[in-house]
Amino acid sequence: MKFLMRIVVTAIALYAATRLVNGITFQGNWIGLAGVALVFGVLNSFVRPILTFLAFPLLIVTLGLFTFVLNAVMMLLTSALASKFGIDFHVAGFRAAFWGAIVVGIVSFLLSMFLPDERRREVVRE
Repeated sequence: MKFLMRIVVTAIALYAATRLVNGITFQGNWIGLAGVALVFGVLNSFVRPILTFLAFPLLIVTLGLFTFVLNAVMMLLTSALASKFGIDFHVAGFRAAFWGAIVVGIVSFLLSMFLPDERRREVVRE
């Protein structure tokens, strides 16, 4: 259930990015958007740790601000991979990816605040 809720939150965040950022487009239904969210989640799970490890010196030098660049790269990779799966999700360049990643991050954070936290529930029971 937690996995499904994360996909829904990510899909809503990606939908917000398509509406708020010029250069990010999506043509399709909610099932397709859930597919984009799944691609985004898989890339964040497997590719992002590798990129973070490789970019670690830049993260240190920029005091973590290079994270925004990594987030934009993840958006661009999501666009490329979604196109390979036949999902009509496009990011038109680095600037759109950068602002889209910021929107996705903020919306995901805000929506995640409303999800139940199982770790917090366990602490309260004890």
